[in-house]
Amino acid sequence: MTALLHLTNDWYLNIDNGLTNLVVFLDLAKAFDTVSHDILLKKLELYGLKGVTLEWFSSYLSDRQQQCVVEECVSKPKLIKCGIPQGSILGPLLFLIYINDLPGCLLHTKVHMYADDTTLYSSSTSTAELYTKVNEDLNRVRDWLLANKLSLNVTKSE
Repeated sequence: MTALLHLTNDWYLNIDNGLTNLVVFLDLAKAFDTVSHDILLKKLELYGLKGVTLEWFSSYLSDRQQQCVVEECVSKPKLIKCGIPQGSILGPLLFLIYINDLPGCLLHTKVHMYADDTTLYSSSTSTAELYTKVNEDLNRVRDWLLANKLSLNVTKSE
């Protein structure tokens, strides 16, 4: 079952049971580009990576440079201090590891995550209770984002 079918099925079941759904769509701003190397390495260590393996990931992330080319002008190389290298099979995997603990900060909402898009949702017979619970979890998401040096793309979040 695709993610969209799973989510809409949950919402339709809630409606059939007389509940109101409240859904929040969150989009992380420049998610892959803003991942903290230090935080990612700590999370990898928490998942059990040690020794040479952890050192390999540290080496993979460190001392990377980038430069821009506009027509025939080439900028000076600039050291990259955060972000996950894109275009490799490791990029999406490392990002998923980085955000994997986000659901742990939520108390009242269900969550569905796909890359840098996150959907929070809850249901209740009381809209006042629904607003209170979802807003509490949104505050927790804000705290998690700050702790992990990420931010929301407000124009793409609803």
